[in-house]
Amino acid sequence: WQTVMSLWHLRKHRLVRHLTGKRIKNSTWVDAVWEVEFTESIPLDKTIEEELIARQEKSFTALYQCLLANADQYQSAGILGESGISVKSLVAVLSFFVLAGKSKVASGHQRVNSLCAASVYLLLLRIPGSIGNKVFHEVLLDTCLDLTRHCWPQDSEKKRKKDLKSSQTEGKRSKPQRKDSPQMEMEEEEEEEVEEEVHLSGQDLMRIRDAVALLVQSLLRLLQTFPLKDSPQTMIHCFQIFSNLLYFEPTIGKPVFAAEQDITKLRSIPEMAFYGLQLLCSPKHGDQKEVRSCTLLINLRLSHVQCDNCIGCKVALWHCYHECLRCADIQMVEKNEYRSHGAQAVGMLTSQMASEDYACFIKWLCNFSRSSKMVHRLFSVDVVMVLLEQPERRPEECRDPDLVCFLMHRFLIQNLLFARRMDESPTVQGHALNCLAQCLELPSLNATRAIHNLFCATGTQTVLEGEITEGNAWFLSYFPVVRLKNKSRSLFISVFNAAKENLALLLRRVKDSKTNVRKAALQALLGLLKHDVIPMSWENLQTLSERCRDPSVSVKKKALQCVGDLLSVKPECSVVQKAWLQGVVPAVADSETSVQDKALEALDQVLLSQVKPYSAGCHLDAGQRLMWDLLGLLCHECQNLSRYFSKAFTIWSKQNKFTPSFISNLISHTEADHAAGAWLLLSKVVSSSSRLPYGKILDAWDKMVRWARPNESVTEDIKQTQAFLNQRCGELVSACESYLASIILTDNGAQNLDEELMVKHLHTLGVASLQCPAKVNKRTVLLVESVLTTHSEKLCQTELPASLPLSQFKANWLPTRVRAHGVITLGKLALQNEELAQKYLPVFARELEVGTEVSVRSNVVVIMCDLCVRYTNMVDHYIPNISACLRDKEAVIREQTLIMLTNLLQEEFVKWKGSLFFDFMVALVDPVPAIASLTEYCLLHLLLKKNPEMFSQHFIECIFHFNSYTKHKSYNKFSQSERERIHFSLKGQQYREKRFQIYCFLLEHFTDAQRFNITNKINQTILACFADEELPLDADGANILSETFNILSLKEFKLQTISSSAGAAAGEEAEEENMATMAKAVLQAAQKKVVSQVRKKAFIENTVPLIISLKNLLEQKRSPVLRDLMGYLQVTMQDYRNEVKEIFSGDEQLAAEMEFALKIAEKERATVEQVDNDSLAGDGKKAQVRGSAQRSPVRSTALLPFTFATPQPPRPNLQTARLALTDR
Repeated sequence: WQTVMSLWHLRKHRLVRHLTGKRIKNSTWVDAVWEVEFTESIPLDKTIEEELIARQEKSFTALYQCLLANADQYQSAGILGESGISVKSLVAVLSFFVLAGKSKVASGHQRVNSLCAASVYLLLLRIPGSIGNKVFHEVLLDTCLDLTRHCWPQDSEKKRKKDLKSSQTEGKRSKPQRKDSPQMEMEEEEEEEVEEEVHLSGQDLMRIRDAVALLVQSLLRLLQTFPLKDSPQTMIHCFQIFSNLLYFEPTIGKPVFAAEQDITKLRSIPEMAFYGLQLLCSPKHGDQKEVRSCTLLINLRLSHVQCDNCIGCKVALWHCYHECLRCADIQMVEKNEYRSHGAQAVGMLTSQMASEDYACFIKWLCNFSRSSKMVHRLFSVDVVMVLLEQPERRPEECRDPDLVCFLMHRFLIQNLLFARRMDESPTVQGHALNCLAQCLELPSLNATRAIHNLFCATGTQTVLEGEITEGNAWFLSYFPVVRLKNKSRSLFISVFNAAKENLALLLRRVKDSKTNVRKAALQALLGLLKHDVIPMSWENLQTLSERCRDPSVSVKKKALQCVGDLLSVKPECSVVQKAWLQGVVPAVADSETSVQDKALEALDQVLLSQVKPYSAGCHLDAGQRLMWDLLGLLCHECQNLSRYFSKAFTIWSKQNKFTPSFISNLISHTEADHAAGAWLLLSKVVSSSSRLPYGKILDAWDKMVRWARPNESVTEDIKQTQAFLNQRCGELVSACESYLASIILTDNGAQNLDEELMVKHLHTLGVASLQCPAKVNKRTVLLVESVLTTHSEKLCQTELPASLPLSQFKANWLPTRVRAHGVITLGKLALQNEELAQKYLPVFARELEVGTEVSVRSNVVVIMCDLCVRYTNMVDHYIPNISACLRDKEAVIREQTLIMLTNLLQEEFVKWKGSLFFDFMVALVDPVPAIASLTEYCLLHLLLKKNPEMFSQHFIECIFHFNSYTKHKSYNKFSQSERERIHFSLKGQQYREKRFQIYCFLLEHFTDAQRFNITNKINQTILACFADEELPLDADGANILSETFNILSLKEFKLQTISSSAGAAAGEEAEEENMATMAKAVLQAAQKKVVSQVRKKAFIENTVPLIISLKNLLEQKRSPVLRDLMGYLQVTMQDYRNEVKEIFSGDEQLAAEMEFALKIAEKERATVEQVDNDSLAGDGKKAQVRGSAQRSPVRSTALLPFTFATPQPPRPNLQTARLALTDR
């Protein structure tokens, strides 16, 4: 009966009567509203709208009171439909009013109506079965909840800032500001919306406030009956709404928190919000742990002021503290900003805890720091750093003795923070080491003392020497101790060993394989050195300086920063000064420009900028003293850094660093005690700069010489020293000469030969002769020569011949090892005598050609290269003889020759002339993989950096040289012996794979500009010559032209800007911000488009006319090269498959042939892909096809037979040859 009466009252309501009317009940408008799912407002018929809002909010208030009074009587929402009330229409009309209040320009009446309509909707949701009868809609519910924020006018901080800025800049000319991000654009839109807000009177605000309170009460009533455990997003939304409402208005009096409260007695909205949070923590809304964690996470996003206010309710939420903290830790994300804010909030919450509760949390945090999830361990380190900033708690504050150790900062550092140094994640390792360095900057004395205890035993010795009491007995748990009679001594030994191991581990982390770990370890090592935790030993400092040459650019920069910081803290320490020099000065020659600039900046700041005028009575400040100390080290202990230091002056001279005042200031220091450093700087300046006051420098030198009063006996000392060397070393030469004569000139020399003793005498003779060239006579030279020849009988004559006829070394009875050392000794004699060098160089060259003894020929290579350094012009003629050894049958000689020639090329004693470059290219395909790899290393990392254009300059000539083609008027015209041609020839089909291996290697290391230019050169020097018939199209010419087309078809020939996608390039920098990555991708896409257009234009203007001419010529001569030409076109036109007619507008037949070929190729490719997809996953043939298809454009497109306009003669099947290239 009560249910019937309540339905009668509800139907009697004016608004419901309108809803039961046919105009809305059967209207298509209702269907349209439900179809858009309440995401936008559908206009209502004006007549109906006017009737509905005639009584404004009074209608909603009356309906709300009716539902509130009778809702408990409704057993199901289906009763409403059975009684003739259209629930669908009712919800649609309510959504119309709800959405109207969301607008920023909504009037006060519209906002109140919106809030009242939302309250009615929430009451409808209370009726059982609302979900089944489609009353519940998640979007509409979220919209209703958001009305507390939309309808109440917000105090816009942005508007205040904008007003302040406009008032400050009034009267000044406005400048357009750059929008750096979409966020700024959104903020500007919000500011514009704020300006469009309507003015609300005080009465309007009171009515809106009451409507908001009504809506919150309705939400509380809903939460009492309607479970949200199946709608987690709605639950989180409710948390956000309640969290924002906590600060809606001030609360008068002390709020009351109870498990059950009367909603009608809650007067303030913050009280309702607190009660709402309490309701959300009930079991009906989901797992309590997850709910409470959401509660804390919402509060963590609030400002610090809000967190302080939130802590005021700690009495009500005290029982949730520990669980909330744990859940917050568990749900923390990896992003650094979130972790930082979360750790700060956790620290604020723990600061309100009692010591015993705090200790329990630390105990749990210790277990949490060993979680299997990396983000948990990372966040635990952040929390530890926040807790270390708080004052340390006293042990007597904790009544539980088992928890006392958890209160100490020492425990946080040693058991939580330092324990992460061994973490399996490099990110956690690096973060822990960074934080370890920060601990030394903390004001807490106990924290810094804990770091000292980890890395040195001196800090604990005073404690251990005293009696072990209860106050320090807990320390015994940190280190395992062998219980000897003297416990203190055994503990000290254990601590010392542990400290030593910790430091060794940190030094290993500096050399870790991960970049971020190395950088963090460097920072930690710097902190330990700065605060004197570890000694300033060369072993520790050398680690810092070595990292200045790390493979990673970021690590090098970090190491440079660390040695600079350490020098600024310890400028008087000579070991630090040396480490700084060893780290910074070599970085001047670094291959990375940014590292080079950083090193130059450091040297400029520490050295050049400190050069000031000097006078006898002036005082040197700390910076000047440091500069002269460093220059003193460069003059004595660090002389090995001279060449790097010279490079710095070369760069500075181009920057006009050496002004006249700088030179004058420097000259003034030549009279000081540190004159050596001043002269060092002057020597570097003079060698790198041309405009200098040489008169002043010479005057200073003369003055220094006169003042020094050099000992006139210096010249005499030099003579005496040389006389001493002549005497002593001359005696050695004579002794060795006598021994050699006793073996070589006697009949029974072979029986008396001691091979080891013979080798020692030869070696001693060579070394001693370098110190006393005057004591080396003709007999000595002939004796050594006789070790290698059979002319020993002539040495017994009374008159020695001026020279023995020697064209090559001839085998004699001496062992090969003795003869090999004889070559070395003969070479040392030739180093001191130009005539001997001129005499023996042809003999050495001949030995390389016809010699059979491996060790002898290997030593000849070494000697000839040494002679090249001393007599460069003389040996230059024999460089081809040396380079010919790159194809020697012995691998050891090929390797030795490669190394020696690379050294000569690096020092520029040898130039890339003749066939030398091509000999190196042949070494790339050496049958021994180690030699081929060594050749690649020498070319790329040692030689190409000195001459970046080296590969592109020789590429076209490689085509002619390796095919032994000499008919071109410009290429392959250098002189070469017949032996060299045979040894280095790669002509023929059997060497085709090796030739293309060389071509691909060269092309891989081209820049895009070089690829573009080499294409034009090939057009001009090869294709044009054949098209104009300057080069005959005979068998050799056909091979050259065929090979050229195959080279142009290689994937390595494509421009990298076009072939590489922008997305792949952007993905290489995973740590960049999203906006920077997007900008880079857009820039690369634009660059790719521009380069593609330029390449297309060049192809049409330069290549296509030549291709058409060559095609006609090849068809006329019926040449099989036509197939290679069409294959090249098929590969090239893959990028222009939709522009074939445009490109080949001059030859319609060729355009038609290309279109047909491309269509057939597309079908073939689709067929192959279909077969691959249908095959088994483990089929080896499938993997092989895919792998080969991805390597080259030639491979990715099948080369199909073409239909030619002219009859073609029968020709050999070239498919096998092409597969050898494409499947390479």
